[in-house]
Amino acid sequence: MKNIEITTTATIFKGISELASEDKMLMEQAIVAREKAYAPYSKFSVGAALLLENGEIILGNNQENAAYPSGMCAERVAIWNAGARFPEVKIIRLAISAKSENSIVDTPVGPCGACRQSLSEYEFKQQQPFEILFMGEVGEVVKVPSLQSLLPFSFDNSYL
Repeated sequence: MKNIEITTTATIFKGISELASEDKMLMEQAIVAREKAYAPYSKFSVGAALLLENGEIILGNNQENAAYPSGMCAERVAIWNAGARFPEVKIIRLAISAKSENSIVDTPVGPCGACRQSLSEYEFKQQQPFEILFMGEVGEVVKVPSLQSLLPFSFDNSYL
């Protein structure tokens, strides 16, 4: 038997005002995207903003459906939009913000498991990590240097 230790690195900011100007601007774009989410069932809106190497910012938000599995998360809407529009352009940074109509979300909300796997695919594809920032509606913002910080032992095409 062999034991290993898995560690991760994250920086936690007290709020959006503590972010560097470029990070703050990207998170503000995620908030704009969040406000346009279609979430009539869960009442939980998520916005995502991707900064690409070419300076483009790609937005995404969750899109729900009465047949729940048919909906799509904000992060995958954004990353697949970027992949369709700019297939060879690297992702530099992703910002995510979440809000509920039922209560104030004051803790950071990271990507779900399916989104983590999809984001991992793009880090593997571009052979370069990208930073991820996430928050709720208000409060702390978490910044990690890579998707691998959130998904160790990820699955990629090297297993195929």
